Amino acid sequence: MTELRPAGSRLGDRYAVPSGWQVGTLVERRAESPTATTLVLDVPGWPGHLAGQHLDLRLTAPDGYTAERSYSLASGPTAAGSGRVEVTVQRVRDGEVSPYLVDEFPPGSAIEVRGPIGGWFVWDPASDAGTPVLLLAGGSGLVPVMAMARARRQAGDRTPFRLIYSVRTPEDRLYTSELEQLAARGDGFEASTIYTRAVSLTALRGPRRLTDSELASWGWPAELEPRVYICGPTGFVEAVSRMVVAQGHDPARVRTERFGPAGD
Repeated sequence: MTELRPAGSRLGDRYAVPSGWQVGTLVERRAESPTATTLVLDVPGWPGHLAGQHLDLRLTAPDGYTAERSYSLASGPTAAGSGRVEVTVQRVRDGEVSPYLVDEFPPGSAIEVRGPIGGWFVWDPASDAGTPVLLLAGGSGLVPVMAMARARRQAGDRTPFRLIYSVRTPEDRLYTSELEQLAARGDGFEASTIYTRAVSLTALRGPRRLTDSELASWGWPAELEPRVYICGPTGFVEAVSRMVVAQGHDPARVRTERFGPAGD
């Protein structure tokens, strides 16, 4: 496999940065789980973004080979020129890019950034506040919906949010402490977590996928016409979307974002 290295200042000498790309610098790393890390990037001239959008990252090898991947923005919305953005990267077994970003990419390194991208899978308190929101996340699909929860908190908004988070094991959870803090604020944010592979000894349910009854109990009834955001692996998104529509939710109010199991 070609060894990948972060794109640095030499880009200006050997490779011209194509239109739309910027060079960002890693300023902080935070471990979120044994297999996931949040990268805080300083991107001068960042145009700002909405919660739910994503960006592209590109690494360049010494021989000029490049690898490009898309990652959801984890940070809440930022204004133009703010410069700081966050992505949470989940390590993919045998992946080409994610193992390097999760385990090796050191602070101070440069990387090419393009974005923000996407305008459908977004929540904006300036235009969407007031309508109940149902967030359904599978695995690292939590990242863009967490950005929505952060957008709500940043704005001091009290729109009712309900999150159902499906993850393999307790060790795989992301943003554990922050989710607990958001739910403890008592301002209309509720979160439920289910495990599909293994559970703790104190768990109230065994490991299994989300059921219709759990969705009905922890979600919003269709009569309230909530906005529904579903993000995760393709199989999760398709199964949960069918459940949501079967329970009477208007498909026009359901927005989905998915990624394949072989993604990196």
